[in-house]
Amino acid sequence: MFQYFRNAINNSKPAKEYLEKRGLDFTRIEVGYNSAQFHHGERKTEELLKQALEVGLLQDKGLINSRTGEKGYSPFAKWCICFALRNQKNEVTGLYFRSILNDDKAKHYYLKNRSGLYPNYPRKETKKLILTEAIIDCASLLQIKEIRDNYSLISCFGTNGLNEEILHSIKNLSELEEIIFCFDQDDAGKKAVEKYANEFKIYNPKFKISTVELPNNDVNETLQLHDEEIFTKLLEERIALQSPNLIEKNSKNEAKFIFSNEIEEVKERVTGLNPVEITEEKPVKSVSNPTDFLQQKELLKSLNKLIEKSGIIGEENSRLLLFLITISYLNKSPLHGIVQGSSGSGKTHIISRIADLMPQEDVLRFTRITESSLYNWGEFDLFQKIIIIEDLDGLKEDALYALREFISNQVLRSSVTIKDKKGNNKSSHKIVKGQFSSLSATTKGELYEDNMNRSFIVAINESEEQTEKIISYQNRRNAGEIDKSTQEKAIGFIQKIIRNLKHYDVINPYATQIQLPNNVKNKRRLNEMFQAIIKQITIIHQYQRETKEGFLITEIEDIENAVEILFESIILKIDELDGSLRQFFEQLKKAFKEESFTRFDAMEVTGFKKTQLQFYLNDLVRLEYLKQIGFANKGFRYKISYSDNIQKVRKELKEAFAKQVDELKLNATERKRTLNGSQANAKAQPTMV
Repeated sequence: MFQYFRNAINNSKPAKEYLEKRGLDFTRIEVGYNSAQFHHGERKTEELLKQALEVGLLQDKGLINSRTGEKGYSPFAKWCICFALRNQKNEVTGLYFRSILNDDKAKHYYLKNRSGLYPNYPRKETKKLILTEAIIDCASLLQIKEIRDNYSLISCFGTNGLNEEILHSIKNLSELEEIIFCFDQDDAGKKAVEKYANEFKIYNPKFKISTVELPNNDVNETLQLHDEEIFTKLLEERIALQSPNLIEKNSKNEAKFIFSNEIEEVKERVTGLNPVEITEEKPVKSVSNPTDFLQQKELLKSLNKLIEKSGIIGEENSRLLLFLITISYLNKSPLHGIVQGSSGSGKTHIISRIADLMPQEDVLRFTRITESSLYNWGEFDLFQKIIIIEDLDGLKEDALYALREFISNQVLRSSVTIKDKKGNNKSSHKIVKGQFSSLSATTKGELYEDNMNRSFIVAINESEEQTEKIISYQNRRNAGEIDKSTQEKAIGFIQKIIRNLKHYDVINPYATQIQLPNNVKNKRRLNEMFQAIIKQITIIHQYQRETKEGFLITEIEDIENAVEILFESIILKIDELDGSLRQFFEQLKKAFKEESFTRFDAMEVTGFKKTQLQFYLNDLVRLEYLKQIGFANKGFRYKISYSDNIQKVRKELKEAFAKQVDELKLNATERKRTLNGSQANAKAQPTMV
């Protein structure tokens, strides 16, 4: 229903005008509009009516339509804008409605049995939390990117609306340092701030409590009368509060607190929050600070080890490449990865585990996508999201076409039929914008390689060595030698790292000085993708890189890392065989050399089952890597007819890249030496007086 209300904004001029008057931009926040027509037309079903009555969106007042004789219902919160309340799993569990009419008697509506927070539960790594008095005030601040990036926000439900659910959500913020009130400037707002400041101080005396003094009555009114930048300044100038009911006494150099008679009442309100012992303790230095992690040397190696701790075994370069691809969803030009491998090779497992490392509120997982489903999302539902598709091979051609268009153009446009207020059909233009990264799994990498712009093909390592690593890990886990909490901590910490990354545009001053090999297929596209990975590596090093006029500047180290991480994907672009087929062929070459063999011989050597093995053999015959001998009724034999030397290609390519990187380093050293020499000469010149 909330998605339906969100879509309704596009077709409602009154709702758009109201939001504009309040300074709210519906393209930047999740907001809907209830025109009270959701239970009419094609949507009307007995199930819809039943559920709408259960949650309170419709009310049965015994109305009968005099013309049709049908039962009529009174819609709840008619002609209201709508905001979603979410639970800890980020599911919509309640709705808040605000009338767009000038009706002082009925402005605010909540569904019965209200639960959930607006806009959602705060991130666990939150250090600074803003509390607003009203949802529309919170929505006003959510529009401002700098505030979203640096603070978490929760709306109270009025001056008496800091309820138990809000208190419990704050309890779980183990890294919380400061609570900032942005309440109304009237007497009721100021008294509420004083009351709640006292309660938070009793719960944890270490909390810094502050308040923002607004130039107008409330946040939204301030937004209407000023530019958004004013809130950044107001937050910088916020005033620290000392709770009036806490009296400090010094005894034996130890600070203790004596509480007023109000303490029992407050303790009762924060039941279950386990208030800390009220003594002054020494601050404990955090040992898991994401910004400290992002500033360390050899960051990518440390990050790769952390990914391994999360449960992704082996695949060192592939897992790091997939990680960099996935976090690109924060950028204007996100990337896409297609993991190719034979059935049962673990391709779905690795993309699922990479998805686990991301902030889960940003991840959408699909087993399948239908032909029209992508067109039916709301305009911004897929904005800055991660899409995981477990089986790309199961998608029909229309669904693949929509996905290709989405990946290439970041937008889908469709002509749809809707009903106007009179029930007449009319055509309308629907837009879905999609700034998302994606990971997909397939057995047929070659099929999608040329059709998916900005998509990297990553081959699963199906070697015996990798298989042994996985089996060893599984056995250790089943023997209780793997601590599950270690995995969970690694996953949680990686999510914190991602949330601490900010978007930057990147300038690579070396972009014209390193070249891909000439024998690469689709060289233009691969070059663009190569530069994109360099940018991603620069971005993840943002705490270590120079900025110039708002741009991050790439260093030679970023190019060197990109070559290493992307090397296998570049080999796949050169190689005529896809990843799984190449690994299969190399096993045959090693086992048979000049000898002929049957499919049963090949099955014994490679371990592949009959269907997959025959598929690979047919492909190699078609590509003339194998020669098929004999007749079907007696069973074919096979012989290697073209023994290419992929290892030689790999060696030459590595040497070519190493030479280019060495030249970059040498040129950089020469420039630095020349600059230092020029400065020294300038200092040595006699001064004319």
